Amino acid sequence: EISVGDYILTGGEPAAVCIIDAVARLLDGVIKKDSLSQESFDNYLIEAPQYTRPAVWRKLKVPSILLSGNHKEIDKWKKEKAIEITKKRRPDLAEKYFKNNKVGGNYG
Repeated sequence: EISVGDYILTGGEPAAVCIIDAVARLLDGVIKKDSLSQESFDNYLIEAPQYTRPAVWRKLKVPSILLSGNHKEIDKWKKEKAIEITKKRRPDLAEKYFKNNKVGGNYG
């Protein structure tokens, strides 16, 4: 038995597409290897938010750290946001992340 999650779909086709996509993307040549190395959930964390241009869109601003050009600080920000989002949305994954990374306490 295979499950794509606990929700109702309009038929079997959307579930089939989901499974086909999940399997096909792992075949050689479907996705570049460097893309596969940076997957969501790869390290038990949901990805940090993604931003694009312009720097302000519908009154929403890109965080200034992302515009700074300081890649070390950008990576730090992304990691902090990924942890924050994962703790909020998927505490089960957060627990795995903290256990796997030997971070103690109350989820970091």
